[in-house]
Amino acid sequence: MATADEIKSTLTDRYQTTVPESVRRALRLRKRDKIHYAIRTNGEVVIRRIEAPQGDDPVLGSFLKFLADDIANHPERLEAVNSAFVRRLQSLTGGIDVDLGVPLSPDDE
Repeated sequence: MATADEIKSTLTDRYQTTVPESVRRALRLRKRDKIHYAIRTNGEVVIRRIEAPQGDDPVLGSFLKFLADDIANHPERLEAVNSAFVRRLQSLTGGIDVDLGVPLSPDDE
């Protein structure tokens, strides 16, 4: 199979690589998109972008419905968040930088 471009990338010690810009453009990839790999019997690997499903996340929708029902059925269980609790949370998470654009490690996935 003839190709118009041949692009290379390097694996890190953790078997990760950056998808080259020309491949990202060709597949119309954005951050957090998912990729499908098809391994052919001759050893070739074909990658394609997985189209994001349309509609709401059924798991998240079920969880939010559960919360709404629980609040409606048991409003007496609701408690205000007091300032001591907020300070405690801040003391536990203070100084932690979070970059939502960085992929999770395989252990965190």
